[in-house]
Amino acid sequence: MTEAAPHISEMTPTQRRKARIAGVIGNVVEWYDFALYGYLAAIIGRLFFPTEDPTASLLASYGVFAAGFIMRPLGAVVFGWLGDTIGRGRTMLISVAMMAFPTIMVGLLPDYNSIGIAAPILLVLVRIVQGLSVGGEFSSSVTYMVETAPKNQRGRAGSWANVGSMIGMLLGSAAAALVTSLFPVEALDAWGWRLPFLFGGVLGLSALFLRRSLPQSPHFKAHAEGTPSVSPFRRVWSENRKEMVQAFFFAAGYGMMFYLIMVYLPGWLSRHSSLGDARALQINSALTLMTIPLMVFFAWVGDVWIRRTHLIAGAIVVLTVLAWPLGELILIGTPIQIIMAQAIFVALICVPLGLAPATFVELFPSSDRLTGYSISFNLGVGVLGGVTPMLATWLIDITVQPIMPAALMILSGLVATGSLLWMNDRSREPLR
Repeated sequence: MTEAAPHISEMTPTQRRKARIAGVIGNVVEWYDFALYGYLAAIIGRLFFPTEDPTASLLASYGVFAAGFIMRPLGAVVFGWLGDTIGRGRTMLISVAMMAFPTIMVGLLPDYNSIGIAAPILLVLVRIVQGLSVGGEFSSSVTYMVETAPKNQRGRAGSWANVGSMIGMLLGSAAAALVTSLFPVEALDAWGWRLPFLFGGVLGLSALFLRRSLPQSPHFKAHAEGTPSVSPFRRVWSENRKEMVQAFFFAAGYGMMFYLIMVYLPGWLSRHSSLGDARALQINSALTLMTIPLMVFFAWVGDVWIRRTHLIAGAIVVLTVLAWPLGELILIGTPIQIIMAQAIFVALICVPLGLAPATFVELFPSSDRLTGYSISFNLGVGVLGGVTPMLATWLIDITVQPIMPAALMILSGLVATGSLLWMNDRSREPLR
């Protein structure tokens, strides 16, 4: 059903601000944990999966990390159904609780030397619970923030979810860097590594407090009161299958680009360019900070000047065209040229990061919005995007060509652009 303006007006400015803050902090917690676990994987590996081979220990630790991501599609189904059935606010409360308490548990878990094989088993179980939560957190918070925003601010409202994600990544990397620089190896292994996870738990409990009494989304209330009781999962497959496919291919294409630029590129720089590890990470941190105002700015442009799908498609086409020459420049260029090339990549990926959240929400009707969004997003970004660094590494290995990640970016850009051209742009229409 089509929503009318009076439903939107039920939310006061104070309620909208609360909705935005509550939505942002959950994504801070999610990506804080993501970055923190990645940076501390070597320590966790030797404490929970001790072997004589450090590489095997690290691989086991990353395997637990991957197990959480594997659970994302199941979490998408569960939380999508919950959000379309019991409401966005209640679902956000459940998802952040399932992030906060497991993060505290990671910080308190005994290691292998204390309880033996039970330690890695418990760690796997905790990461599985977190993976389920991740499958619903981002899409739930985006849906809630966009539904509670005025029509001409939906892009900016959705962009704040990714602002939270970037803040979380920065906090996670900073926390890991702080403890690894402050404590000697003995203290770090004994107890120092636990401190950032316990701090993450405090962040999660703060999010839980903020979300305990969120006002219901007017759009959810309208469809809950005016539509028959049909399973949102059944409805999305029977009535909005085309939108699911469109959203999946768009999420896969731009998700692969995101992981190549924001996750894989720093390590690739340190291995294949003239920059060292420390410099590559410093540049990545500075550019990650730059994404925060850029995402909100591009979201504003999409709200006011250029339709969302058109602006995103334009940025992705430019990324696709520049992927190979900028990749070559990074491999052979001076440090200044390398930084400029990476900055161009990051600036362009900020366009979909800022505008995609609202685009996904606008694609589906209120009755099955969260189900359709969660499933397509987590299969595209969470699964295909998540394996992109591994795929890029494999391509370099079999071709012995360091430039191959650029070829992967071109392929993902074509997929994302094709899906955007297929979509109906609804950035100037009321939410259905």
